[in-house]
Amino acid sequence: MTPSEPSRPNTRPTEAFVWTWLPGTAEPVVAGRLVRERGRLDFLYGRSYLDRPDAISLYGPELPLRRGAQVPPDGMDVASCLRDGAPDAWGRRVLHHRHRTDPSFNDNDELSVLLRSGSNRFGANDFQASATEFVPRDEPSSMAELIYATDRVIAGEPLPPALADALGHGTSIGGARPKVLVHDGDDQWIGKLSTSTDTMNVVGAEAAAMFLAGKAGVEVAESHVVRAVGRDVLMVRRFDRLPGGGRLHCVSGLTMLGLDERVGRHATYPDLLAVLRRAGSDPRVGEALFDRIAVNIALGNTDDHARNHAAFWDGRALTLTPAYDIAPQPRVGEAANQAMSFGLDLRRESSLPALVEVAHEFGVRDGAARVERIVAAVHDHWGEAAEQARLTAADREFLWGRQILNPAATRSRFTSGWLPDHES
Repeated sequence: MTPSEPSRPNTRPTEAFVWTWLPGTAEPVVAGRLVRERGRLDFLYGRSYLDRPDAISLYGPELPLRRGAQVPPDGMDVASCLRDGAPDAWGRRVLHHRHRTDPSFNDNDELSVLLRSGSNRFGANDFQASATEFVPRDEPSSMAELIYATDRVIAGEPLPPALADALGHGTSIGGARPKVLVHDGDDQWIGKLSTSTDTMNVVGAEAAAMFLAGKAGVEVAESHVVRAVGRDVLMVRRFDRLPGGGRLHCVSGLTMLGLDERVGRHATYPDLLAVLRRAGSDPRVGEALFDRIAVNIALGNTDDHARNHAAFWDGRALTLTPAYDIAPQPRVGEAANQAMSFGLDLRRESSLPALVEVAHEFGVRDGAARVERIVAAVHDHWGEAAEQARLTAADREFLWGRQILNPAATRSRFTSGWLPDHES
């Protein structure tokens, strides 16, 4: 610590209780606790939870149902299936902004972050200071309040306590971009926001891409654009929530692969497919994953990293969730690469012919035909997608042929073959 750095009181929490929603239930129960041990967070199932006839593992391959302390995998601070419910870049930014004058909060301490972030997390777990009383850290707020609070965080301006509380409730949702949580009766939505520093209409681009992915035959999370406080907001329905208060257990691609963010670059689609085939229940999961890769390439989404894939976990098997975060990325020129390699030879070139060449690795026999169908759907429904996403003429001109169906997507360094061109 340098002389200019303020000292922090040694008030780091030493444990947190993990509450979970069991399948078919609307209220959480205590599953176990996290305990600080030698710089890591060990997990122990509670005896009462293990004695329940309806108990399920929080994720069997990582935290099987058994007594005793379970140590995180090598190199991890906490079990990955629990880390899935922690904030990512945006949520941590909000927490830092909200507690920056509180010397007892350390945003580099994972246990502190878990206990300060909102309770409405991805999946079906939450973290509490008590084993006997569940105190939710979320309350519905208006869209206007949330947008105003988000803008102040981005600008680095202080938040009034009420606004800080309102925005803080959404800190548990992952991702790097600003987002808020919105309730509409039993329905729960994630509202994705634009910022003044965006170089393209990211909200409209993602809205159009999600629409096109659905038209191309990929199961996607329901989404639509609304206008609030003079700006467009992409509303994405949460697929991990059920009417009446139920929640569904989900794990990220990183968790399925047993990887930490620090080595997430090593994640591959073939490895993810192997896990889903081994622990999954869908015999056609290879085809589904192939189609998702093709859609990402066709729509210019190169941010298809392992945390942007997930599966439901019911205690026995994994099932892919609807696709989400299909967002065309800013692009200069034509050549690009996907975040995850999609061939056993580790190819990641954003090229549909390159994907077709490895179709057999996904159990797909009609790779070229499937890709042709996806490209045709993108071409045929582009106008409708642009209308649904409220894209301006300038937005359409910017996206088409650059992010969406970039010419490089139809050719490959692996082959001289071309897919038929489709013009706007």
